[in-house]
Amino acid sequence: MIKSYIPTIDISSLIENNFETQSAFKTIKKIEKACVNIGFFQITGHGINLKEIYRTCEIGNKFFNLSDNNKRKLSPKKWNKKNKNFYRGYFPNDVNGKEGLDIGDLKVTKKYSSDLQNQYIEYLNLDKCFNKKSIKILNKYFDNIYRISETLFKSIIKLNKKNPNISKKAFSRLKTLSTLRFNYYPNQTKPVEISKQDGVALGCETHVDSGVFTVLYQDKKGGLQVQNRKNKKWYDVPFNKKALVVNTGRALEFLSKGKFKATNHRVLWNKSKRLSVPFFFEPSYDFKMNKSFLNEGKFKNNGEIYEKFLNKSLKKFIEYQRE
Repeated sequence: MIKSYIPTIDISSLIENNFETQSAFKTIKKIEKACVNIGFFQITGHGINLKEIYRTCEIGNKFFNLSDNNKRKLSPKKWNKKNKNFYRGYFPNDVNGKEGLDIGDLKVTKKYSSDLQNQYIEYLNLDKCFNKKSIKILNKYFDNIYRISETLFKSIIKLNKKNPNISKKAFSRLKTLSTLRFNYYPNQTKPVEISKQDGVALGCETHVDSGVFTVLYQDKKGGLQVQNRKNKKWYDVPFNKKALVVNTGRALEFLSKGKFKATNHRVLWNKSKRLSVPFFFEPSYDFKMNKSFLNEGKFKNNGEIYEKFLNKSLKKFIEYQRE
């Protein structure tokens, strides 16, 4: 297995959002190369303290150790008839072999969600399962990971010789459909899927993500694999405790006119417990998906809104079949 297949990029030169320096330009070119050739890379120098990452993972592990009844206090209506939420919240492992907790922007209040009445902008009352200290840690992590994701997106905009600040047209806090997810793989007695391609047992099916970027922290058990687009072989994404894993999604592929393709990935079947914490960086629900956004010429403010783009994408995932 060639560990160097997944490049590691130090993005510290971009963190201050100064994209004009020579070192920033070199970093952006490395990101471009990784996105075009592989669709996956790891980032260091991202500015998130390792203790903060561990605390966030600890909160996730504690949640999944709660009783089923307690966890379902945060479930969408499909798994808890008392709840009104449809999109955000906890889903049990009888869905596709793993448990998950989907958290939207923690700045969304009950009133804001109620006034907006958008199917994806839901208020989730975390007080049902988390204490104030834990919620504060989750808030901070969401803020930091959102900031890093936006910096990566701004670097792509800069690459296309546009003003990085136009990212605000696509991403507006409170309107963004970005999701902080905790994926928990329990002791799986049997694989979720056997790969038709190479017969390998999987704990998570082969798929591509919907958004612009996914920024993930995986625990040391690893198991995440990425597919080489040319030879179709699979490569491990090695564990690096200081790194976050980044991959491209369908929205970025669309906005870049196919230059940055969404990349197939999967998780190997692992009989021991495993936690991963992906952050799906998704545009505002009303952002009009137009290929002129990243490309030359004036941005045309028309096209399918991202909410509908996402809706089509989610139909492929069994955990979102909730009618």
